Amino acid sequence: MKKEVVVIGGGIVGLSCAYSMHKLGHKVCVIEKSDGANGTSFGNAGLISAFKKAPLSCPGVVLDTLKLMLKNQAPLKFHFGLNLKLYQWILKFMKSANAKSTHRTMALFERYGWLSVDIYHQMLKDGMDFWYKEDGLLMIYTLEESFEKKIKTCDNSGAYKILNVKETKEYMPIVNDNICGSVLLTENAHVDPGEVMRSLQEYLQNAGVEFLYNEEVIDFEFKNNLIDGVITYKEKIQAEKIILATGANPALIKKTKNDFLMMGAKGYSITFKMPEELKPKTSSLFADIFMAMTPRRDTVRITSKLELNTNNALIDKEQIANMKKNLAAFTQPFEMKDAIEWCGFRPLTPNDIPYLGFDKRYKNLIHATGLGWLGITFGPAIGKIIADLSQDGANEKNADVMLFSAFFRD
Repeated sequence: MKKEVVVIGGGIVGLSCAYSMHKLGHKVCVIEKSDGANGTSFGNAGLISAFKKAPLSCPGVVLDTLKLMLKNQAPLKFHFGLNLKLYQWILKFMKSANAKSTHRTMALFERYGWLSVDIYHQMLKDGMDFWYKEDGLLMIYTLEESFEKKIKTCDNSGAYKILNVKETKEYMPIVNDNICGSVLLTENAHVDPGEVMRSLQEYLQNAGVEFLYNEEVIDFEFKNNLIDGVITYKEKIQAEKIILATGANPALIKKTKNDFLMMGAKGYSITFKMPEELKPKTSSLFADIFMAMTPRRDTVRITSKLELNTNNALIDKEQIANMKKNLAAFTQPFEMKDAIEWCGFRPLTPNDIPYLGFDKRYKNLIHATGLGWLGITFGPAIGKIIADLSQDGANEKNADVMLFSAFFRD
């Protein structure tokens, strides 16, 4: 039987697309190769960090990363080898690390960050139950130079709150005196991504969205300029519209004769319990070592490290040990109780701009991928953009795709 809309991929982007398409009255089917219980979106830090925070590729990042590599504190680890795309990615990353590009990207982040916040509010109004806090993002600085540089960007709009070491400890009791201070970005928020995913799944299932879990898409059938069939190990599925939101796995993208400049960036997290009096009061980011620490209902999660050019899905104990070592340098001693270690792959573009829009060959295929570590931040907004695009019928008719898609970015 032919489906109306098929979403391939059950991460935060896929579910957000299903949510917004359902809101427009479409009958939606989500195909997910796993059981939907612990994908990459579940391991996210949970930051909704669209406001006043620079993208990964920004002025000075290359030199700063090289300095951190010498200290074994760098957020990025490259597995160099015979992969031309890696070097293309690095060159594009370096090219994007300029003031003009950063300014434009931050303006787009603000635009679509507010859209995501609005949709998170709507999800809660719809009866979903997940940890959601609009209490800012605490940017903690361990280098005086970078702290002073950040302070120079702060204005009197109320979006910033500059804190010395003592004031920082009121928000982050666990830090020691090795930090320089912090800046609270007041407009940002955070969620428990696992709770978001489970609530969204339950809502969509109750609303009549069809889920095909443990059903991997392995190929497509093409007819003229359309995808005529979605081929799984179990069956052939036809659809009026297909949304490809498979994240870091490039296999299906290549089946559509595309090869996006995007790397599967392997990230890590540790979720644990800790003494209540030491828990962070809000989400925080140790800016100089790119390590997030986020409070949840009963636990705390730290996330860090991005490995590029690796297919190894196993947890690298050396990376976990390095995360703990880097955190310990700037915090009081404490025990991580009932610690759960995790790793997963994120679809990372070199400039944090996702691939959004109708495929150039196949008229019933829409791409929605490339958000990297910003999936929770922009997933709801991307879902709304894709749903609106499906109504518009062409990329050029949708201003948001023209603004926020790598298809239209040099």
